[in-house]
Amino acid sequence: MPGGIVIVGAGHAGGILADALRAQGHDGPICLIGDEKALPYQRPPLSKGYLLGEVSTEQLHLRPAEFYAAKSIELVSGVQVTAIDRAERHVRLSTGATRPYEALVLATGARPRLLDVPGADLSGIHALRTLGDVDAIRADLEGASSCAVIGGGFIGLEIAAVFAKIGKSVTVIEAADRLMGRAVSPAVSDFFLRLHRARGSAVHLSSGVTGFAGDGAQLSGIETPHGTISADLAVVGIGVLPNDGLARAADLPVDRGIVVDRAGRTADPAIFAIGDCCHADHALYPDRVRLESVQNAVDQAKLVANAVMGKPADYDVVPWFWSDQFDSKLQIAGLAQPGQTHQVYEDEAAGTLAVYHFDGSRLAAAETVNRARDHMSARRLISADTPPDAASVEAAGGDLMAVMKKR
Repeated sequence: MPGGIVIVGAGHAGGILADALRAQGHDGPICLIGDEKALPYQRPPLSKGYLLGEVSTEQLHLRPAEFYAAKSIELVSGVQVTAIDRAERHVRLSTGATRPYEALVLATGARPRLLDVPGADLSGIHALRTLGDVDAIRADLEGASSCAVIGGGFIGLEIAAVFAKIGKSVTVIEAADRLMGRAVSPAVSDFFLRLHRARGSAVHLSSGVTGFAGDGAQLSGIETPHGTISADLAVVGIGVLPNDGLARAADLPVDRGIVVDRAGRTADPAIFAIGDCCHADHALYPDRVRLESVQNAVDQAKLVANAVMGKPADYDVVPWFWSDQFDSKLQIAGLAQPGQTHQVYEDEAAGTLAVYHFDGSRLAAAETVNRARDHMSARRLISADTPPDAASVEAAGGDLMAVMKKR
């Protein structure tokens, strides 16, 4: 393939794509360009095992360095792509060099949203997205006495759980009226609110941040409409923004991410996008979806590998997600939609919960806590030609494995 394949972004999606292309027999040039000076690595452990010190840098790597050399994958690290020339089919690098492409894949990921409030430049305030971000947090954490997490989403709560585990005083500040409100049902929000408070964390809901207080250049407190909360370390986890600037500058359609079809292709047939940066058509849902998950990164990488190899397919995989907080594992299968009905099964003594969502009477999504069998069953049942109806799930007492055995 003249020019070969250029992958912009050497994160999880980009690394999996390069691997998948070789596994499918692509023998032309592959160039994987990343702005971090690191091998492609897994991101989920950053806010959990790596932050806790239980996972090493080497354990994060998707593949060792020798793999890329053995597979003739050119890995260009610590370099940014600054522009795409669609007419000439090349990308320009921050070094001033250019790289030609036959197929270009944008796997540029996303960046943390930042708080634009007074004091946001004080020392001790962090975001968490990269390996370097976690290293900076760990460097400050040892001497910190009071830790604040701003944002009660998945990442924020995972970080709060780690801080509490190592014995820090922890405060979670969430602007909405419940935790993880954009991603989970009220029953799941309530479960994790109780969990974090039971483990000693203070959780403030419906509380924004108006500024940061400092002792000189060092953070000393979080200012809210309800008063100042003491903290000498803070992590801001209020969501991310897709890195779609390259596509926008190249006049590719962008709408809350790089717009792609069900094969991962942009409006330019030579350019694809995968992972957190793209807003994709999905065979299971009426509207485009932008999914911030490892599952999405891996599945879209394999999808685009097929398309590049001349075997395009529809993106029709049931989305799934997970979050580990303390000893509770939240797993989600499918995307709940407005207007759906639901069933809730909770055993407080056992620390388990299941919330099933139904489109009409058909199972459409499932949220489970510490019910791994039900999660795996849900993924299979939701993707079945005829998902189970609400009556059969209720008759089984919410045991989806039992539902599967009867089918």
